Amino acid sequence: MANEDLGKTLRRLRRLASLTQEELAERSGVSVDVIRQLEQGRKHSARLPTLHALANGLGVELTTLLGDPPAVSTSGENDGPRFVAVRRAIMPALWGPAPEPPGPDFSMNSLREEIADGWTQYHSAEFDPVMKALPDLISDARSATAFGSDDARRAGFAALGKALQLAGHVAVRMGKTDLALISLERAIDAAGQSSDPLLLPMIVNSTAWTYQRQGRLEDALGIALRAAADMANAGHTDTADGLRVWGALTMSAATSAARSGDYERAAAMMETAEKEAARVSKLPDGGDNRMVSVFSPSSVRIERVRLAVQYGHPQEALALAKGMRLSKDTPPSWRTWLLLDVARAHTDTGDAAGAVKTLESLRRVAPTWMQHHTLAVAIVRDLWALPNHPPGLRSLAEFLGICE
Repeated sequence: MANEDLGKTLRRLRRLASLTQEELAERSGVSVDVIRQLEQGRKHSARLPTLHALANGLGVELTTLLGDPPAVSTSGENDGPRFVAVRRAIMPALWGPAPEPPGPDFSMNSLREEIADGWTQYHSAEFDPVMKALPDLISDARSATAFGSDDARRAGFAALGKALQLAGHVAVRMGKTDLALISLERAIDAAGQSSDPLLLPMIVNSTAWTYQRQGRLEDALGIALRAAADMANAGHTDTADGLRVWGALTMSAATSAARSGDYERAAAMMETAEKEAARVSKLPDGGDNRMVSVFSPSSVRIERVRLAVQYGHPQEALALAKGMRLSKDTPPSWRTWLLLDVARAHTDTGDAAGAVKTLESLRRVAPTWMQHHTLAVAIVRDLWALPNHPPGLRSLAEFLGICE
C-alpha cells in the first residue's frame, strides 16, 4: 500500500513545484476547495480525471501522485537484487557474452508453459515468484532465438516477446514505466521476428497501458486504435484469440478516451466491445488462454463498471454490476477491480454499509490484491472518516494497516 496518503503526497509535490494551492488550481483546473480538502485530509480520494488533472498541473506522472504503486513493498525498497536481475535481463550488459545454446534438457513447450505460469502468477499478484523466474525465462528465450532451425528460432522470438512483455508489466507495477517501455519495445522487436501475428498487437496494448500510466493519453489512444484497426483489416478477428486481442485494444482505447474526458466516446466503444465479446465463445479457439489478452463478456462488463464509477456515474456502475456472473477464465486481478469499483460506487452514493460488504467480499476472494491497491486504502480511509462506522469497517481498517 502507499507510504503516504494522497493528501500528503499532493502537498509535498505542490511544494516541490513551488506552487500555491491557488496556482495549482489554475494550472490543473481543479478547484482550490478540492485541493484544500485533499491536503487537509478531509477528502482521501478523487476521481481519476481529477487525479490526472492534478498530476498534469504538477508536471508529474500519475503514479507519482498516487504514491507507491502496487507490488512495491511498504519499505519502498523496490530496487533490490531481484529487481536488479530483472533489469539486467531486459537490458543485457554492453559487449556481454553471446547467448549460449540451449542445454540438452531444453524444451520449447516447457518454456512456454513456464511463461504462461508467470502470467498466471502476475494476475494473482504473486510478484515475488514472477520476478525470481523472469531472468531465467528471458535468458532461455534469448538462447532459443539464436540456435536451431528457422521455425525453432521464430518460436524462440515468440517466447522472448511474451517474457519481455511480462517483464514490462512487472516494471509498471514497480513504478518503473520507462524501463517498462524499454522492455516492451524489445518485445515488439522480438514479435516482429516471430511467426505469431497476434503477439505484436498484444504488446502494443501493454504499451498503451504504460502510456496511460505516464499520462500520455493521446499516445495511448492512438496506438490502441491503430493496432485494433490493423487487426480487423487483416482478418485476425475471425478466431477467438484474435477477437480477444482486438477487444482488449478496443477497451484500452475506451479507457484512454474516458480519461481524456470523452466519456461518451468511451461508452460507445465499450458497447461495441460488449457486442463483439459475445462472439468469442462461437469462434475457433486457439491455444493457451493464459498467453492471450483478457477479453470476454465478463471483462467488458467489468471495464464498463470501472469507467462508470471513475467518471462520476456510480448509479450506472451499480446497475451494470448487479447480477453479474463472471466467467471461469476471469483472472483474480479483474475480479478485484470489479469489487473495488463496486465498493467505490457504494461510497459515492452514500451507502457505507454496501461499501463495507463489498470490501469484505474482496478480502475473502483476493486478499493479496486488496492490500496492493491504493484505491482500497483510500475507500476505507473515506469510510473511517465518517462519524458512524458501519459494522465490519474496523476489521478492514486493521487489515489494511490504517486503523488508529
